[in-house]
Amino acid sequence: MATITAADVNKLRQQTGAGMMDCRKALVESDGDFEQAVDYLRKKGQKVAALRSDRETKEGVIIAKTAADGKSGVIVGLGCETDFVAKNEDFVKFAQSIVDLALANGIKTVEDLNAASLDGATVADKVNDQVAKIGEKITLNKFEFVEAGAVTSYIHGNYRMGVLVAFSKPVSEEVGKDVAMQIAAMNPIAVDADGVPADVIAREKEIAVEQVKAEGKPAEMAEKIAAGKVNKFFKESTLLQQAFVKDNNKSVADYLKSVDADLKVTGFKRIALG
Repeated sequence: MATITAADVNKLRQQTGAGMMDCRKALVESDGDFEQAVDYLRKKGQKVAALRSDRETKEGVIIAKTAADGKSGVIVGLGCETDFVAKNEDFVKFAQSIVDLALANGIKTVEDLNAASLDGATVADKVNDQVAKIGEKITLNKFEFVEAGAVTSYIHGNYRMGVLVAFSKPVSEEVGKDVAMQIAAMNPIAVDADGVPADVIAREKEIAVEQVKAEGKPAEMAEKIAAGKVNKFFKESTLLQQAFVKDNNKSVADYLKSVDADLKVTGFKRIALG
């Protein structure tokens, strides 16, 4: 008889949406064969979840929320298959209950969130209950936690994108929203050039050098011109150097200085559907 591990049970549970004990029994009855276990569960009434296990969840809701003390925040992405379900009031409320649970318990990882208790069952089991109830594949696969001196949250486009911004000190609602909307619209990859991974910089520099060579410029000029192209990349792709969307005559860094010379953005998270 095959040895059935907790990992095997969890894998089958994630694939089918069936309960933990049902999955263990299915694997025991099928001697560890996953395909046979799925068939076993389907025969026992788990048909919907099994059939949905390989479907894509490109729709859903993204909810960003800040804790009451304003010093932490989370973004939760609850995925589903169709826009119809994503707009359902009960589905949105379920996602909001997961967000509130994460904030109330200071949860920092998606693994801990799935294992947390919600109304007498784990979040993972509650998500699987939604699979059977709604008839679509439901996934909790997007989660971010931010903690700082001050954190603001922003939800864009009817729950289609969530942003968290970490500041060095508390800011007004207007300033927090301005910076969050900048991140939502311009999708920077880091706060500043220091936050861009070295491999990304190396790749951009390599591309720039090849572009210069392709333009027929002398090799001795390639490095200097490439450096200029990399700086342009930083200006377009890092938050503080980007042109401020509400006033293109100033950068985001300039905007922050106009608010408070000591105010800094220390980090951000941005999650979108898809």
